[in-house]
Amino acid sequence: MNKRMTCGLALGVALTGAAFAQPRISAQSIIVNPTPADLTVRVRVDRDPSGTGVPNYRAGENVTISTTVNQDAYVYLFSVDPSGDVTQILPNRLGGENFVKANTTAVFPPAGSAFRFTVDGEAGLNKVLALASTTPLDLSQLSTFRSSQDQFATVAAKGQQEFAQALSIVVNPVPQNNWVTDTAFFNVTAQTPVQTGSVFVGTNVPNATVYLNNQRLGGANVTYSGIRPGTYPVRVQAPGARDYTTTVTVRAGGTTNVNADFPLAVTPQEPGNVVLDLFRNLLGAFTGVQLQDPARSAYDQKVADLQRQGYALQNTRQTSGGYVGTLTRNGSTATLTVTRGANRTLNVQVTENTQYRY
Repeated sequence: MNKRMTCGLALGVALTGAAFAQPRISAQSIIVNPTPADLTVRVRVDRDPSGTGVPNYRAGENVTISTTVNQDAYVYLFSVDPSGDVTQILPNRLGGENFVKANTTAVFPPAGSAFRFTVDGEAGLNKVLALASTTPLDLSQLSTFRSSQDQFATVAAKGQQEFAQALSIVVNPVPQNNWVTDTAFFNVTAQTPVQTGSVFVGTNVPNATVYLNNQRLGGANVTYSGIRPGTYPVRVQAPGARDYTTTVTVRAGGTTNVNADFPLAVTPQEPGNVVLDLFRNLLGAFTGVQLQDPARSAYDQKVADLQRQGYALQNTRQTSGGYVGTLTRNGSTATLTVTRGANRTLNVQVTENTQYRY
């Protein structure tokens, strides 16, 4: 397990004496004293105070390690990651004492410290070994600080088997009733990529502003990406118009379209030219003296607006009341309807149907 620290403290315990039976290598505890000792040590990670489980952490999360001894002792902490890399957590160069008083619990990192012990390795089972000794241990043949910048010492042994054998050499000169070990386990889970979706908001007027979930996104006729899946309120503001409001459902990996159509205002500029201004505001350009049908002008204007948004015109048909067209873009089909109303008015409506595969 790779680790990141942003400041430090340590824990500790050591050994002395002559050796008898060889320490036993154990899959559960890595290395076990073959002789019962009065000294005991317990090591735990913060998500499993009982020490009997295997809690999960995600890469980037912080881990707190605690250790308790029943006698004054020096505690040495090591971590073994899923690839077999071994790191000496305590002692380290971040400061603090690795001497623990009897019947007290030492925490790493300690409360109020300016650094954190952070999971930053591959997914899989990690082990934390606590080795306690009533006298200090000589770790010079086991671990070294490779540079002056290293906060933690690197253990030369790789994998649990080599590490256990190296520890056996370290504790060999120490009387067997003066040292003991314990191991805690935790699992690092793989990061699950966050799936996001996109929203395209189109309008038929300039200078509109889009709000999603009451957060300002920016202008209209833009695709906004990186949105978490879910259903959100949408509000579109346009100068001089009532806000357009709706809801939108964002789906992972897809783009949801929102068409905010505002009524097209007609403001006569000169008395006597009301009809001409109406045609101009509806893109009612005329050739020579032949004026185009205002309904067709409005239809052509809206088609051009939708084409700028990426739609492709499929067909157009004239109806008794105006014009109807079908446009498509990706998996969406939009129907544009322009109808003549009372008092020389036009109604422009866009409806859209989007099909999603699941």
